Amino acid sequence: MANKISEGMEVSVETFYQPDYSNPISGEYMFAYRITIENHNNFSVKLHRRHWHIFDSNGSFREVEGEGVVGVQPILQPGERYQYVSGCNLRTEMGKMYGSYTMENLNNKKTFEVNIPIFEMIVPFKMN
Repeated sequence: MANKISEGMEVSVETFYQPDYSNPISGEYMFAYRITIENHNNFSVKLHRRHWHIFDSNGSFREVEGEGVVGVQPILQPGERYQYVSGCNLRTEMGKMYGSYTMENLNNKKTFEVNIPIFEMIVPFKMN
């Protein structure tokens, strides 16, 4: 599990290979990831945007950005956690991702960036 604290926000990531949604013969590997975001600040925050950097082990790279996460822009009170599951498809058996969230301090209306730790996605048979 990858874990990082920045700007008083803790982000943890756990990954899972999805064999039922993958087709290795066609070079399609699907991974799910569970992200937990915890607000360690003394103010409420709203998650506005996400920005991902995705790398396949063949050297290809892509960026994904957009509003919210899984269709929502959650608000986290002090001490509160938010968890969601999403997915990423790769063209190789291994890859990695990292990124950032744009969040808003709901007390002063200022936005800030929260780092998402780098995490690896590896097909289990590659680890033998």
